[in-house]
This record gives sequence, C-alpha cells and structure tokens, in this order.
Amino acid sequence: MKVLKLGILWGLIAQCAGSIIGASLVMFIRILMGRAPIVNSWRVDEPLMVVGGLFGAIGFMYGVGALSDWIKIMRGREAPLPHGHDPRGWSRYFGVSYDHKVIGVQYGITAVGVFLLAGLFALVMRTELARSGLHILRLDNFNTLIGLHGIMMIASILIGVAALMNYLVPMMIGATDMAFPRLNAFAFWLNIPGALLVTSSMFFGGFETGWTGYPPLSAHTFPGVQMFFLGVYIIGLSSILGALNIIATVLCMRAPGMTLFRMPIFVWASLSTSLISLTATQLIGLSFQLVMFERLFGMNFFNPDKGGNVILFQHLFWFYSHPAVYIFVLPGLGIISELLPVFSRKPLFGYRWIAMSSLAIALVGFLVWAHHMFAAGMEEYLRVPFMYSTMLVAVPTGVKFFSWMATLWGGKIETPTPMLFVLGGITVFLFGGLTGPPLGTVSTDLHLHDSYFVVGHFHNTMFGGFVYPFFAAIYYWFPKITGRRMSETMGWLHFWLMTPAFWLMTGGMFWVGLRGMRRRIADYDPALGFDTIHLLVTLSAFLIAISVLIFLGNLIYSAFFGEEAKGNLWASRSPEWQVPSPMPEHNYDEPFVVTGEPYDYGLPGSVYIDLHPRPPEPVRGQPPQLEPATGD
Repeated sequence: MKVLKLGILWGLIAQCAGSIIGASLVMFIRILMGRAPIVNSWRVDEPLMVVGGLFGAIGFMYGVGALSDWIKIMRGREAPLPHGHDPRGWSRYFGVSYDHKVIGVQYGITAVGVFLLAGLFALVMRTELARSGLHILRLDNFNTLIGLHGIMMIASILIGVAALMNYLVPMMIGATDMAFPRLNAFAFWLNIPGALLVTSSMFFGGFETGWTGYPPLSAHTFPGVQMFFLGVYIIGLSSILGALNIIATVLCMRAPGMTLFRMPIFVWASLSTSLISLTATQLIGLSFQLVMFERLFGMNFFNPDKGGNVILFQHLFWFYSHPAVYIFVLPGLGIISELLPVFSRKPLFGYRWIAMSSLAIALVGFLVWAHHMFAAGMEEYLRVPFMYSTMLVAVPTGVKFFSWMATLWGGKIETPTPMLFVLGGITVFLFGGLTGPPLGTVSTDLHLHDSYFVVGHFHNTMFGGFVYPFFAAIYYWFPKITGRRMSETMGWLHFWLMTPAFWLMTGGMFWVGLRGMRRRIADYDPALGFDTIHLLVTLSAFLIAISVLIFLGNLIYSAFFGEEAKGNLWASRSPEWQVPSPMPEHNYDEPFVVTGEPYDYGLPGSVYIDLHPRPPEPVRGQPPQLEPATGD
C-alpha cells in the first residue's frame, strides 16, 4: 500500500521508538547509579522527558529519511540528487523531497495546519473569556492554552515565511533549486517533531508561563514547560538552517544580469529576514536552554538567591524575539510590494528605497529589544536610548508606506482577491504601526505594559504584516503551484467576513486594555463592565475562524476542481509567470538573462528578462568561442 511507504508515517513510528530508547537510557543510568528505576514525581521524571523527547526528534529525522543521504555519504557511498520527474505523485509531499517547490508546499501545508490548531486553542480560550467567571477551564488549563496559542501561532508564521521563501526565491532569481537541497529538506522536517513536542506539553502538566517562558516561574512550574522549551529549540534550529540556505542561494545563484538592484523586492525581503534569523535565533534557543539546565542540573543562571539574574533571561529572549517580529513581517511587506505594481499597472515607486528599507528594518530591529523591559526593573539609564531606537524603526517602515501610496496613486487599480488582501494588510498593519509608539515610549508603556492593548497591537502587526499578505500570496501563486485558480467568490467572502470581524476583535482588545484589563488572565470582575466587549471579541474570533474555514474549503476544492489557469494569469513581469503553470520540474529549460528593470509596468517596450538569449555574435576576425570540452 502507498500509505505504508509514506516517509512521515515511518518518521512518527521512529519518533515513538526514539522516545522510548531515550527514556530507557536514562532509567538504565539511574539503575547503574543505584537510584530507583521507577519514580512517582513528575519533577523527578524530567530527565526522562527531555532525553526521550530529544531521542524522539532524532528518531523522526532518521525514520522520515532526512538523514539517509548523509549517512550514505559518511559510509563512503554515492548519494546523487534525483533528477527528472518525481514519480511519486502526491505521496512526495509526505516524504523527503529535494525539490524546493515540493518543500515550499510542505512548509505551507504545515503552516496552515499549525495555524488551525493554534486558532482552535484561541477559540477555547476566548469562549472562557466571553463572560466573567470560570466556566469551562481551570486556571492552569487556561494558562497552558494561552501559551500554546501564542507559541504555535508564532511557529505557524515562521513556517509560513519559510514556505514563501522556499517556493518563490529560486524561481524569482532564475535558480533551479536552493543552494543546499539536502539541508533544505532537513530544515523542513525538523519542524514536525518540534511542533509535536510543543503540543505534547499539555500531557505533562502544561505550563503557566505564557509563550515567553519567563523565569523564575518557568524554573519551578509544571514539567510540560520542558517539552515547550525543547520543541521551540528544534524549530529555531530549522529557522537558522533555512536562513543560511536562503542567503547562499540569493548571493550565489542569481541569473545572468540580475544585479542586486534588479532582484524582485520579495527576494530583498527574504534576504533581510534570513540575516535576522541566522544571527538572532540562537539567543532564544540559549535562553530556553539555560532554563532547561537550571531545572535539570540545578544550575542557577536566573536564581537571584544563588547569584543569578532574572533580567538576563529577558535580555537574551527579547534580543531575538523582537527582531523576530521583523522575521514575520518583512516577507509579508515584500509580498505587498510585489503585488501592488501588478494590480495597479504602475512601476513600483522608490524601488531602491524599499529594498534598502528592508535591510534598515533588519538592522535597527537589533537595537530595540529592551522596550519590552521598561517595567521589568531594567537600568533606568537604558530606557531613553531604547525608546529613541524604537521610534527610529518607524522611518524605514514609513518609506514602505509612502512608496506603496505613490504606487497606487493614479494607477489602473484592479481588485481580485489577492489585491483585496494586500489592501487589507496595508490598513491593518498601519494601525499596528500607529499603536506601537505608545508601547515604545516609556511614560505610556508603564501604563499599557502587559495589558490587552499590547494584545491588540500585536494582532494588528501580525495579521497586517503577515497573515493578510500570506493569504494574498496563496491566492496569487496558487495557479502557479496547481495550474488551477481559486474561486474568486469564496475568496471575496473570505476577505469580507474576516476583515470587519478582525477590526471588531482588536478594537475590543484596545478598549479593555486602555481600561486596565491585564492579558493572560482567565477571569475578570463583572463590575468592570467588560462582559459585553469580551462577548463581542469572542464572537468576532469565531467569525474569523469561519472565514478561515471558507478559505480552507476553497483551497481544497480548487486544487481538484478549480478553473484551469493558463498562461500569465496576472500579466506579471516576474520570471515565474513567463513559463507554463504548474511550474516545470527544473523551473527553466535554460537560464534566462535579465535585461531590464523588474517593475516597469505600463512602460511600452520595457522587458525584464529574456527567456531565450542568443549566443553572442563572434567578433569579426576572431574565431568563435567554443564551450570547454567535458569528459575524459
């Protein structure tokens, strides 16, 4: 049976086996040390959990086949990359493939799956908050769900970013694949055991810390926090490896004639994002690893009674976790910049400024982390410099907004579903940006810190900066992936149901936040008068969930029965739309040559790429240049 040959099935079996082997190894060591092999306390069982989880992740990577080629190479055997059409059909999406397009789709399916699970946690949490009093959850259950919702939404966005970059970047620069195809597959499959470990924290008592995992609470709470830490650590490793691959691909594999300032804007955004991921992700891994070691080995990195420093964790954590916001939004803003010229039929205004603004956001993003710590007891003399650096981020972000407005001004604007989500993303992200300065200014942040105002701001930033552009990208590039077009009617319904509901949801969050409602709490005093607002926020969350289900139904139905999409559906100048859909196995039959500018829409006679370049004419009086001989 074909199902029994699926790599993911054998990976899950191997993960279970690896977990048992790891836990058994710890038990065997205990026996050798003269300790009881059977324990009754969850606290004592943590070494079994962590070692079992780690061995399980390694087992999954072996079972799914992500290590097979490297093992062959280490044994001195040949392991050539496959060439030609992959005969496995649909099953190749459930096993190891080295084709960047397959890996991009794998990332995308995983991102949507994790997004749905995280959204389900949010609906349960919002149902509890719909009116005051505790009704369906205990306090510890609520805290675990809110933490899982936060970290799994972040993981889904990280995986979604990787989906867009993996699928689009090689095609946009004229490459046949990523620079390191095996590493690309390895990086993707790390996300599966990582996500499973994070989810498994529910079965080990959960965790009360929220997605930030702050000590001292995380050093003493339920052991489920260890699975949370380990899962995030593995997902972070995937992000680092993927970033390395993108950087190498962009810098070394561009088509002839594609200088840096002839690259598509999305490639600039991907490069900037990858620079952040490569240099900052280690910090969240380190901060979580130190807490794991504190719990496992009795170390005291963050224990003030033993010379530790709790604030050190926050510095390590936020040095990654605020730049991580730009890891999420830069690709989304790149999608907006990519699609606006297509549907306004005008050149992208200020192309070089938009390209440089992505790098500027990435750079300045490393200088703002401590605005999350104004209320944490950080040294007072650091507050003002971090406040100014936070305000500085608005400058390169504003460059993008003004360039987008100038691109739209006077254009022949069309509004198919991708453009609706682009325009929705601009407005939602704008409001996220406008609500950011009160949280980056010391005097107002001390009042708003840890309130629902922060929750509303973060949702505006994430939805406008990534979720809306992600939906736009799926509607836009779905024909390139499948050769079929998604339903415009269902796309229109998806947008117009989600957008008003989202504004109502975040508006309610801002309202209760300004009146002192703290986040991460399961109950509130009915005398405060928040019941009606929370009920509206909860109903809005369910409407958003319904809109996402409409999108999911549209996605599945269109993949099999959608209208066939032939030719350059959107009249785009981008290279991938100049070849048939679905994209050919090796992207381009022969390397193209870049001869013009990428966004000269509406300019007669302008050509961006030449798909069939002619060999250079021999110079009179000189023999023609011959290709160097290859062979024995």
